[in-house]
Amino acid sequence: MSRAEIRLSGFGGQGIIKTGYIIGEAVAIHDGKNATFTQSYGPESRGGACAAQVVISDEPISYPHVIDPTILVVMSQGAYNKYVPGFRKDGLLIIDEDLAETDEAADGLRILSIPATRLAEELGRKVVANVVMLGFLIAVTELASVEAMKEAVLSSVPKGTEELNLKAFERGYEYGQQVTKRRNSAEDE
Repeated sequence: MSRAEIRLSGFGGQGIIKTGYIIGEAVAIHDGKNATFTQSYGPESRGGACAAQVVISDEPISYPHVIDPTILVVMSQGAYNKYVPGFRKDGLLIIDEDLAETDEAADGLRILSIPATRLAEELGRKVVANVVMLGFLIAVTELASVEAMKEAVLSSVPKGTEELNLKAFERGYEYGQQVTKRRNSAEDE
């Protein structure tokens, strides 16, 4: 990997910023790569638009901001409407299929979807949808090692929620492995 640029997007209260932070920690501290993390959000603390950007590289990063993301994660329709029309056509779009619908703006994109919020609800807490999405992202991209991600999740979540968050990560990761396996089988046919 020379340089990977990831934009995570959704609305305030979904843990989008925390997800970017966890990726950065996993990559930089536990996997020994270089990473930068930036964030942006609207004036509202909950419900407003927000995004986290992570740059990952094996080489030193001279410019810390995302210039042209290769991966776009969307967890709300507003984020889809804002970021997908300008997203590169050879990029990977990952959406929470229950929170964002695709339209002609996504034509030609590589799209993977997961019902992250629904899976989180099945685990008993909708609030861990971001960690479900994180597990999925790592399974389909291998941006960081699973061990590094689990360590970063454990060190970043509130005390007393570690077990739930690990289950959420593992559920998303398993879902991503299933999607990858189906995709590889379809390509082999």
